Amino acid sequence: MTAVDPSNDIGGGLGAAFGQVRRWRAFSLLAVAYFMTAVDMLIVNVALPTIGRNLHFAQADLQWVVTAYALTFGGFLLLGGRAADLLGRRRVFTAGLALFTAASLACALAASGTFLISMRGVQGLGAAMVLPAALSIVMNMFPEGAERNKALGLWGAIGASGATVGVLAGGALTRYAGWPYIFYLNVIVGGAALLLTRRVVPESRLQGARRRYDPLGAITVTGALVIVVYAVSQAPTVGWTATRTLALLTSSAVLLAAFVAIEARAQAPLLPLRLFRLKTLAGANAVGLLLGASFYGYIFIGTLYMQQVLGYSAMNTGLAWLTVGLTGVVLAGPAQVLVTRTSISLVMAAGLTLTGAGILWATQAPAHGSFWANLAGPFFLTGTVTWIFIPVSIGALIGVTERDAGVASGLIDSSQQLGGAIGIAIASTVAATRTHELHAQGRAITNALTGGFHTALWVCGLITLSAIPIAFLLIRRTDIAQTTTTRQRQVPQPAPVD
Repeated sequence: MTAVDPSNDIGGGLGAAFGQVRRWRAFSLLAVAYFMTAVDMLIVNVALPTIGRNLHFAQADLQWVVTAYALTFGGFLLLGGRAADLLGRRRVFTAGLALFTAASLACALAASGTFLISMRGVQGLGAAMVLPAALSIVMNMFPEGAERNKALGLWGAIGASGATVGVLAGGALTRYAGWPYIFYLNVIVGGAALLLTRRVVPESRLQGARRRYDPLGAITVTGALVIVVYAVSQAPTVGWTATRTLALLTSSAVLLAAFVAIEARAQAPLLPLRLFRLKTLAGANAVGLLLGASFYGYIFIGTLYMQQVLGYSAMNTGLAWLTVGLTGVVLAGPAQVLVTRTSISLVMAAGLTLTGAGILWATQAPAHGSFWANLAGPFFLTGTVTWIFIPVSIGALIGVTERDAGVASGLIDSSQQLGGAIGIAIASTVAATRTHELHAQGRAITNALTGGFHTALWVCGLITLSAIPIAFLLIRRTDIAQTTTTRQRQVPQPAPVD
């Protein structure tokens, strides 16, 4: 049985002791911090051409401003979740928020591309501490059932809208203030959240557990992913069958195998492999990985298409993406209701089908198109991504015990962020390869770029649709009911709280 620290506001499933108004007040602050980390994944997207010119980036290296953040974010999320469980969730949340805010200030002051990429990596590390701690606090504040579904539904909507709102905010700040203010905004919001955290957010932790963190697991999995992203991004230049490319991919596979071996034998593994016995958790994370790869790749490629082919400014590009975010916000409420009344798998499959169709529709946008004629329809349709994010967030935590709350919270976000890093690398590589082929065949550069972007969008759309069978095979109503019943039997009765 998990002991509860009497000094804690909550712990061991004692969310009822923390009043409803106070719960939602704490949720609001945690949601703001989560939104900030979600926005930062793609807030720099529309500013990349400007950043490239100011800091003298090579075109091929621009993607690292995005992927450096995503890789450390996703790679260290599990370690952040473990640290939150053992050291105290509010404590780790606060430390991560401080690191994220300080790194944001360093990014704003960056005078070279190398320094900016390095600080984006540090930003990701801070976010890897903030996010799992925040989500596990939310899990412990709200009991499993309708109220938690409501909270997690809002959480999923925030994640779904974060990317598109980030693109809009990045465009506005780049246009009217300059790209460094993308990061100065984090300093203001992060500083305010730090001042309020101790007063608003309750503390909770696992008591009596030995403090083992498995840093070797975090290093091996992050190293494997960094290497595979680097190999994929460099392949168009050095060749897919070149010795260097094959050696890098082999090294990545070896590190990934080492990670699995470490987790299978560690006394306190970073990622307990037993969690994957929960079919709903396994299915939600598989869908989350594919969703991250397809949707983040879609936004990355769509942004480049609007700026490099249609000649849109950073501001106009951000406004165009707002259509996706608005659709997502409108559909968030119905998604929560449908998940409760129907099933997670049905809502998820509907979202995957509509989002995948929207991405494939975008492949028809011509070299000399316009937003309302060629992009508005696909963008509004892909706003249904909310119907994927929300059931994924709920499904990934069904049946998870308080002991594994931090790890499970980190796992789902890790899946999405790492999927995003890999997806952006794949989409960028596919687009560059196809563009080079078409230009070599005599196509004008605008038409060649358009053809490359179309091919990349086909890949993104098919990845989205490939997740539909997973939703039905691994996320079934009977498994959810069985898992929930088992979970209720395992939960100890809470001790009286003064």
